[in-house]
Amino acid sequence: MSNEFPGWHGTTIIGVKKGGEVVIAGDGQVSLGQTVIKGTARKVRRLSPGGTDIIAGFAGSTADAFTLLERLEAKLEATPGQLQRASVELAKDWRTDKYLQKLEAMLIVTDGKELYVITGAGDVLEPEHDVTAIGSGGNYALAAARGMMDSDKSAEEIARAAMAIAADICVYTNGNLTVEKI
Repeated sequence: MSNEFPGWHGTTIIGVKKGGEVVIAGDGQVSLGQTVIKGTARKVRRLSPGGTDIIAGFAGSTADAFTLLERLEAKLEATPGQLQRASVELAKDWRTDKYLQKLEAMLIVTDGKELYVITGAGDVLEPEHDVTAIGSGGNYALAAARGMMDSDKSAEEIARAAMAIAADICVYTNGNLTVEKI
């Protein structure tokens, strides 16, 4: 038997860009080992630094994600209207700062025009096919959404349907969604 702390598991966050709108959706499940601790967590947030609307969704440690969201807001206030630049600056800090390097989270961010995934490895990724997903059920949601991108469904309908599929497959994902749209 291991004495290791079981760790927080799971979540699924998806970003879909289609028809002039961008949607980020996330489930509400927080698990500790094999136990669901909370089923209604809010992992998708609307930020408004300097009056600019930004939506961010996070997977990973909640405290770490909040630290990153605060840093992102500061970067956005320093570079108003420049999501890409703020994201790159955050990723650079995350990769090089000894404190930030220990943070375990990933972010999907959008300003309604651009859609990015920001990682602790210093990556700011713009997804192909206008859809991206992170977290334990991310690959399931991504595959489902990619399969629907050529349909008549809206960005929100695709995000909701893909999240439902991920929730059916991934035990660390539930159907309690937070959906934000720009």
